[in-house]
Amino acid sequence: MGNNVMKQRQDAGEQLKTSLGVLKMKTPISVSSGTFDLETLEFYDQNCLGAFVCKTITREPKKGNPPPRLYETEAGLINSIGLQNPGLDMFIKENLPRYREELSVPLIVSFSGSSTDEFCEMLEMLEAQEGIDGYEINISCPNVENEGIAFGTQADVVHNLVSRLKPLTKRELCIKLSPNVTDITEIAKAAEAGGATSLALINSLYGMAVDHQTGMSRIKMGVGGYTGMGIKPVALALTYKTAQVVDIPIVAMGGIYDWKDALEFIWAGASAIALGTAHFVNPLAAPEVMMGLGDYLLNNNKSMNDIKGACRFS
Repeated sequence: MGNNVMKQRQDAGEQLKTSLGVLKMKTPISVSSGTFDLETLEFYDQNCLGAFVCKTITREPKKGNPPPRLYETEAGLINSIGLQNPGLDMFIKENLPRYREELSVPLIVSFSGSSTDEFCEMLEMLEAQEGIDGYEINISCPNVENEGIAFGTQADVVHNLVSRLKPLTKRELCIKLSPNVTDITEIAKAAEAGGATSLALINSLYGMAVDHQTGMSRIKMGVGGYTGMGIKPVALALTYKTAQVVDIPIVAMGGIYDWKDALEFIWAGASAIALGTAHFVNPLAAPEVMMGLGDYLLNNNKSMNDIKGACRFS
């Protein structure tokens, strides 16, 4: 698989290249935070990825929510992990050196805070570190009370947050948006006006599962985040709608399992895509998507820019 992936990447070369605001990507494929880590790269050459996004970090360590916190549905996954992570200090001390040593693709650090000041403090601490190419600002996690979701639902709050963060960095500043809002385009425009260089969407939808015999919730916390193939039509529509109102690039995610799914999101206006739940089904999803996209672009003599946002209506 490794040699085939490299040959395909070399053949597709220029056609697969894309970029976010300030981040150049050799392929349009990235990974959704929390669904992928370095161990997965043992399956294939990591250079099929255009960027690597780490699991979302918070200022202090989090144990996460009590189990059960995962449930497989008919068409996806409900999770209520609760941003379990070692905290920023431990991330900088232990995780970041390993990423610097083992990654050959750009690293995007995903993080979330409980206040605007905390977001800024975390960014300043990360700015002092080497080996980071950009940030995914998670304002949309539906699993942790009083953190991400509180920021991501109000346009003025998003604008204020991004306006505070933007002067602190010249690295990629990607704002991750929640679909659990009245109008995602208003949030997107606020993030762009505040200085975001790219957007990531969509994060998980609200989801719930109940045992029909006992009435017990399948998730300890009741409501979790729904991801996977079942949310693809929603993610595709919100990607298209958002691409119509902003000029900054979009990293699309939500139900992308193969190259055909990825291609649909690019037609809808995405500059890059992120694979998430697909990794739990197929560890080779990333190289397969890259090869499929490369074949399509080569066979049709097209580049990413030729098809991005070019969806037509009959």
